[in-house]
Amino acid sequence: MSNYELMLLIHIILFCYWLGGDIGVFYSSNFVVDSKLSRETRLVAAKIMLGCDLIPKICMSLMLTVGGILTHYNGIDHPLWQWIGIILLGPVWLSIVLVQHFKHQAAYIPTLTKIDFYFRWLLVAGIVISCLISLSTGRLDDAPWVTAKLLGFAFLIFCGLMIRVNLKDFGASYTKIAQNNYDEADNQAMALSLKKVKPWVVTIWIVLVIEAALGIVKPII
Repeated sequence: MSNYELMLLIHIILFCYWLGGDIGVFYSSNFVVDSKLSRETRLVAAKIMLGCDLIPKICMSLMLTVGGILTHYNGIDHPLWQWIGIILLGPVWLSIVLVQHFKHQAAYIPTLTKIDFYFRWLLVAGIVISCLISLSTGRLDDAPWVTAKLLGFAFLIFCGLMIRVNLKDFGASYTKIAQNNYDEADNQAMALSLKKVKPWVVTIWIVLVIEAALGIVKPII
């Protein structure tokens, strides 16, 4: 297996587990908000949901690095500073994701969560600006599908941020359920929060499929 084939395989695996894992997370979340179920059942569903949620997060954090390496094999050269950013982004982002998941009770997690939130906004802005520069200089004229995929990825990050913003009530209500200190108002707030994020979740699924199609077809126009 060549280096290109290895990176392509990793890229496909990341796509599959991102989409599949995300669907699993959303499916299990419906049991968490179901007030007809017992508290114990909802807590088990929540553990399954949170455990599955780690997989899409891992895949997302590594996708830009793997994609950036693949563009090299597709004939797109990167200056040294860009290579440094491409190679470091995945491990750094992955580390943030893993620390937040496995050390979620640590005192520094609220600060790290804020850093992660603004880090993602910075990525969105950086990707868009990079694409605009590439369009103005003609750097990606021979591979416009790469620009489209990059902008699509920026939009995926944006969708994730919108999900995070709209899930605040979900998280607060879940904490009350875990502490066995909740009422019907908390159940309703949790269900409404999940309803708000559903359009963003479905959008992510659609955009992921479009991203995959762009990578396969590689349209010139």
